[in-house]
Amino acid sequence: MINQTTNVALCFHCGEPNPSGSAFSVNIKGENQQMCCPGCEAVAQTIVDSGLTSYYDHRSENAEKGNTLVPEQLSQLLHYDIEQIQEEFIKQDADLSEITLTVEGITCAACAWLIEKQLRQLPGLHFINVNTTLHRVVIRWYKDKLKLSEILTDIQKVGYKAYPFQINQQEALYTRQAKSYLRRLGLAGIATMQVMMFAIALYSDLFSGMEEEFIHYFRWVSFLLATPVLLYSAQPFYVNAWRNIRNRTLGMDIPVSIALLGAYIASAYATIMDTGEVYFEAISMFTFLLLLGRLLELRARRKASETSSNLLRLLPSMATLIEKNTESLIPAKTLSIGQIILVKAGETIPIDGIILTGISNIEESMLTGEHLPVHKGENSPVFAGTVNITSPLTIQVEKLAKDSLIADIIHLQDTAQQNKPHIEVVADLVSRYFVGALLIVALCTYIGWSLIDPAQAFWITLSVLVATCPCALSLATPTALTCATANLNKQGILIKQHHVLETLNKINHMVFDKTGTLTHGDFVLLNSTVYGDYSKQQCIDLASQLEKVSEHPISLAFNKQQKSSVILSDVINLPGKGLQASYQGKALKLGHAQFCNIDKPLDSKELVIYLTLANALIASFELGDTMRKSAEKISQYCQDNHIQTTLLTGDISAKSEEVGQLLKLGNVVKGVTPEGKLTHLQILQETQQVLMVGDGINDAPVLAGAHVSVALASGTDVAKNSADVILLGEDLNKIAVLRKTAQKTTHIIKENLGWAIGYNLIIVPLAVTGHVPPYIAVLGMSFSSLIVVSNSLRLLK
Repeated sequence: MINQTTNVALCFHCGEPNPSGSAFSVNIKGENQQMCCPGCEAVAQTIVDSGLTSYYDHRSENAEKGNTLVPEQLSQLLHYDIEQIQEEFIKQDADLSEITLTVEGITCAACAWLIEKQLRQLPGLHFINVNTTLHRVVIRWYKDKLKLSEILTDIQKVGYKAYPFQINQQEALYTRQAKSYLRRLGLAGIATMQVMMFAIALYSDLFSGMEEEFIHYFRWVSFLLATPVLLYSAQPFYVNAWRNIRNRTLGMDIPVSIALLGAYIASAYATIMDTGEVYFEAISMFTFLLLLGRLLELRARRKASETSSNLLRLLPSMATLIEKNTESLIPAKTLSIGQIILVKAGETIPIDGIILTGISNIEESMLTGEHLPVHKGENSPVFAGTVNITSPLTIQVEKLAKDSLIADIIHLQDTAQQNKPHIEVVADLVSRYFVGALLIVALCTYIGWSLIDPAQAFWITLSVLVATCPCALSLATPTALTCATANLNKQGILIKQHHVLETLNKINHMVFDKTGTLTHGDFVLLNSTVYGDYSKQQCIDLASQLEKVSEHPISLAFNKQQKSSVILSDVINLPGKGLQASYQGKALKLGHAQFCNIDKPLDSKELVIYLTLANALIASFELGDTMRKSAEKISQYCQDNHIQTTLLTGDISAKSEEVGQLLKLGNVVKGVTPEGKLTHLQILQETQQVLMVGDGINDAPVLAGAHVSVALASGTDVAKNSADVILLGEDLNKIAVLRKTAQKTTHIIKENLGWAIGYNLIIVPLAVTGHVPPYIAVLGMSFSSLIVVSNSLRLLK
């Protein structure tokens, strides 16, 4: 490869000049290609040995200069295999590990292709996705077959540097993007003001009495002012257009780039040859308004991630560790499970944990959106980022930073935005077809006007390209969805699946679990009756020991009453039925009457569970629970909006009917197993659109199977993993807020699409017939995009 200007040999890999006497080369497709250094030689040889030489055919830019991994760098990569280091940035799911990497040096789609092809050869790799826009790579692998250091080393072998993605780097990237747009916008704005002064004077014919050379002089000044706008400010449009062309797709920046370059070349020709009209003011104004729209779009798209970053900023960097009755300040991220910390009044809690001593009010609005402090005492859970208001607390660490509620929230937000909802996919597809149709219309316009009036053909075609607005079509849906998601996050409503806002508009039936959903799930042991030789306390101890393996709220009622441990074996939890184990060689059961084979259940409005040993009844327990204050509100909302309701619960007691009557629910189905709940839901969904609300392990199948499902943050991990939406806090009325926001989002998307389509249907015929001059076309196209983005930003209120 030779530089045609200087006649100097260039490195085939990175494009830098080869030093004189350089002997580095690699045989690529039968030809010896010269390299500038051993680093580039090593990277190129790796690409050839891996069978990836097609990279050099498809790349649009030279690669980054190769750097050979030296022993010191290799040892640094090996550090990433240390478990304590991995805890901060790796998500574990059974035997799969997941990490998001930031990769330096990605310039085009060929880079993404090369990285993916290289890593897919590694044994143990499960999934890889390279995002060329964000320069990030998501990787999942089997930890027993592959090491993280091997992944990082393989990426480095093909010429790229990768390291674990951190949220502060995301913020830094956003800051760089925003600053870049502001610099380009500032230059375009200054140039536009200057050029417009000359243009207005020329259009007003104020220079009619001035000599021709002065008019020509002002055209040259406009030419010089518009040139940096075209070359620098408008650069993002050319890059995107070239990327679209290279990947054989049609994007909105293709007609934009054609219009900008066409107007500039024609105006430059008119200035140099001193003939025809110039439109430098249209070029500058068009670029300025487009950049303004892109900047607003960037801000709207980043709102959700900004919310995540703001959550992380609330976490304190230091924590007060208590060890051997001494206090010491240590970095909060180094805390491990089981350690004890002191949080004074007014301080922010640095981790998720359990209160050991102290009683205080906790401000949890940053998580739940509810501003009233929550009163908490011993054994109450607390979460990182919440504020201790009134009294000092000693807290035991229950979760590491990467597993905290805040970390889960951020992970859910990222997951929700990985896929596009159907309406956005359709809008993107329509916008691509629209671009294709626009280019055809522009070509036909040019041919037609060349026959009618050749002098006007170019400028009318330019107006057609500029006036039409595929940008508004592409922005209509994503900006609205992003703003709606960000607003819901602030109110403690986390959307996990991309289809939720779209599907919620069709919901006409809500199904509720009872225990822990419509009721608090804070069970209290009201009455205990014994029937055999065991004492009341012995029966409570047996029941408490059984409940230790259960996440059901009932377990808390027994745990508070237990006084001595009991040795059990073969403990089994059967969700929706009860628990069973072996005690002194006999079968021990705790659960509903049917599960325990009780012929004559107690007649009680409260929940009754039974304890049997070797099929003989030895105790019964009555448990009380209280209704959530918000249950009545959500029930009333359903009635007001003609939404059918069903109570679907595994509880067989009369309490189910009492709750159903009190809340005026349309149907009560009680005493059903998890499989029975799913069967009932599937029958409903044959004719209706159903939203399911639950919180327990026995709700997981129906939450996964419903059209839309909602789980409470206080529920089990299984329920939250199965649900589409998670509600932070205890306010069920947030479901009404969620549905109202979904309806408003759909309404705004329809407004955006209606405006974008209506504007184009009106402006295209006017532009084709020559009734829209280029400077009016610039204003119309730019304001069309701004109207769509501004309309979407209403969802942030």
